[in-house]
Amino acid sequence: MADILHQVGVKNASPDEAYRALTTLDGLSGWWTENTTGDTDIDGVIRFRFEPGDIDMKVVELNPGSRVRWEVVDGPTEWIGTHVNFALEREGEYTLIRFIHEGWAEPVPFMHHCSTKWGVFMLSLKSLLETGEGAPAPRDQKIDAWN
Repeated sequence: MADILHQVGVKNASPDEAYRALTTLDGLSGWWTENTTGDTDIDGVIRFRFEPGDIDMKVVELNPGSRVRWEVVDGPTEWIGTHVNFALEREGEYTLIRFIHEGWAEPVPFMHHCSTKWGVFMLSLKSLLETGEGAPAPRDQKIDAWN
């Protein structure tokens, strides 16, 4: 199994503010994709729509101010059954957001693309929390033909 790992520190935002950006439709559409719908409660399915394809995530864990975890239930074949995890922690003047996209069967070329794109979107999340303005799809930075 292979995992994608990222961490960003967000200045002047609390873990609760980061949690809201990860657990509300307005928050998610402010940093990942503008076309976000669905149910953000436990066992709900959030639908993320992108130009090249769609991803559906089942909410499997919500721990206010500290953790959000989803299971991919529809989307790219390589993503099905993987989990996306956000751990939140206050460290000094930063809220750390530790991200893991875990459970990839193997590090296929598409995983390299996804790792970079997750980094792009983690910076979008950081920007949303620090400035009020993220760069969600379709306004995200394009990196290759998979966009």
